[in-house]
Amino acid sequence: MAISPPSDLVLDVVKAADPMEVQAAQEKLKANRAAFAATSLAENGKGFSNTVDVLDHVGQKSGLSNIQNRTKTEDVPESYRKFEAMVLQNFVKSMLPSESDDVYGKGATGDIWKGMMAEQLGNTMAKGDGIGIAKQMYSEQLRRQEGKIVNASTDDHDRNTALSMIDDFQRKTFGTPTAEAKTASDA
Repeated sequence: MAISPPSDLVLDVVKAADPMEVQAAQEKLKANRAAFAATSLAENGKGFSNTVDVLDHVGQKSGLSNIQNRTKTEDVPESYRKFEAMVLQNFVKSMLPSESDDVYGKGATGDIWKGMMAEQLGNTMAKGDGIGIAKQMYSEQLRRQEGKIVNASTDDHDRNTALSMIDDFQRKTFGTPTAEAKTASDA
């Protein structure tokens, strides 16, 4: 049987140590190794923060990062934009991958997260010009209203009905007798 003094000595020390302390030491070594790897990536320009900075710079340069800088050709009411956002949400949700348990989670919770993602994407798309649903619906509604002419004329029957309603309201409010009651009291 061969003896390897350095490794046997290390194994004897590990066996003699408290298992919790050994586990803590191993965790520290793993954390140090991960920190070293992250630092190495960051120094080489391949780290997470560098990637985010690159993406931010590209977004600012192209103007895509700020939805508010888009010009609005026509002011469409908010209700039409909300409708377009809802339609876009349904489109986006149907386009998201069905096998996405790794991304959103499993079961009902995953479906909720997937729905929330689709909702946010739909709302963001509808904030600017969207895809034109809101604008088209609004312009169609304006075209429908242009041809309508309001008939403001009244006939004698409408006038008499309105006057009788006014007389009745005054009688109830001020306690004044109606015209019929006046003629009956005068007779």
